[in-house]
Amino acid sequence: MGTIRHPQPAKLFFGMLSSDPSLFDACARILVTEYGPVDLESEILPWNITNYYREELGDRILRKFIFLERLIDPSELPRTKIFTNNVESTFATREIRGLHRRINLDPGYLTQAKVVLATTKDFAHRIYIGDGIYAEATLRYSSPDRGFVPFDHTYPDYRTEQYTAIFNKARENLRSALKCNGKID
Repeated sequence: MGTIRHPQPAKLFFGMLSSDPSLFDACARILVTEYGPVDLESEILPWNITNYYREELGDRILRKFIFLERLIDPSELPRTKIFTNNVESTFATREIRGLHRRINLDPGYLTQAKVVLATTKDFAHRIYIGDGIYAEATLRYSSPDRGFVPFDHTYPDYRTEQYTAIFNKARENLRSALKCNGKID
């Protein structure tokens, strides 16, 4: 019989998509108030992978990632996704058809072994984790490759060298934090 163990702490991050880059800073302030300081952030990157969000977010969609210093228990992910959905609503505009989202906030976490995204959408490769939220392992760490690599189902943007470089740097920060806390040798 296996021994039940608590998971190691994970690094919380947020992927943000918007056509209005000022919303990145506005949302980051809210997220920092709730979850603590940022220890790594990406540049603002163009996001032209698909047309999926064009109607909702506009034509010139941009992407930014922020990674937080404080490590979390992975079981916090559903609550975090619900929180970010509420933040999205505060920046949405009201229209005849309902709320029009101006920013998309996708929380996730990374461990030494994987990058996990939270979503409200079920699919064959997603696992239900409670409160209407699903989790998807999006990248996995490969020792031979010395970095994160995609799965067959990984979103096209997360497959890029630019994104994996960001997540590899965040993994280095995670390993340093775990060493400082005596969680790894």
